[in-house]
Amino acid sequence: MNSATARSDSPLLEGSPFAQPHARKRPALLAAMNELTRFHRAGSTDYKRMVDTIFGSADEYADLASLPWLPVQLFKRHDLKSVADEQIVRTLVSSGTTGAAVSRIFLDKDTARSQVVALARIAGHFIGRQRLPMVIVDDQSIITDRTRFNARGAATLGFSNLGRDHFYLLNAALEPDWPALADYVACRADRPIMLFGFTFIVWQQFLRKAQSADIKLRFPSGSVLIHGGGWKKLQDQSVSNAAFKAALRATFGLERVHNYYGMVEQVGSIFFECEAGWLHTPAYADVIIRDRLSLAPLPCGGEGLIQVLSILPRSYPGHSLLTEDLGTVAGEDDCSCGRMGQRFVVAGRLPNAEVRGCSDTRTTPA
Repeated sequence: MNSATARSDSPLLEGSPFAQPHARKRPALLAAMNELTRFHRAGSTDYKRMVDTIFGSADEYADLASLPWLPVQLFKRHDLKSVADEQIVRTLVSSGTTGAAVSRIFLDKDTARSQVVALARIAGHFIGRQRLPMVIVDDQSIITDRTRFNARGAATLGFSNLGRDHFYLLNAALEPDWPALADYVACRADRPIMLFGFTFIVWQQFLRKAQSADIKLRFPSGSVLIHGGGWKKLQDQSVSNAAFKAALRATFGLERVHNYYGMVEQVGSIFFECEAGWLHTPAYADVIIRDRLSLAPLPCGGEGLIQVLSILPRSYPGHSLLTEDLGTVAGEDDCSCGRMGQRFVVAGRLPNAEVRGCSDTRTTPA
């Protein structure tokens, strides 16, 4: 097991996460991914055995599509890490149904720090760098155990660092405290407020409860809601992304709503939805769409399995993962919002795939 950490000095981590055009991003990303692949081979005998058996033992790969990848489900069956046990400072676990296996993700200080910085830079590009008063549409108990988090708790903790004056709306039974929320908003009526929550909880415990109780509450102008995960349950209720946004606008006056796509296996490398409704890849992460049968990379416009790439995972071999989510890349460096990188949509889960919490996401342009 490696006693050192992989290099974290990639130029991709500097500056704006959405200012690197294809010609500059791809060579730097490929170099970082090749270096990480070598690092994880040296640090994890399990990783080396798996990728060498399937992909061969090349020391360098000519393009991103040729890089070895792991099925994301492997983290439910194996404890994979590339640093010594004494360097692990936090263990994340994925969300899942009761009794289902969960992924276990091991973070050292360097990886945890990189993920926090990346999340702040990506989110800041959409919501600004000023720390806004923050309403968290959840119960505070989900972050009380600081050594072991599930995906929901890890995401809540990560996003809470972007706000201040935190107010947790829900109690342990996930029931909202409307009088307390009204007081919180009234005291901050002259400034925007940031809200965060998991998609289905926002829909069921915030929006629908407010509609049922005939709550009359308007958030200050410029307020923004960030949400992710849990789209499968909304799909079952025939709730589209556009309908979700329209209901938030009508009920609370929220005009700025951003979905994101991410997973506990690559915390920090999240893909935010822009104003035009597309998910965007930042400088230090990317996606490849693969045919669901042959696993060959697909051209722009083809729907297939999403492979996620990130230079952030260093304490565990999670830098190149094949998910069970289906998606389509629509273009690169050409979005009307002006951000560089690939723009894509997530169409849902592979049929018969296990339903997971935070990566069970569906996003279509509104």
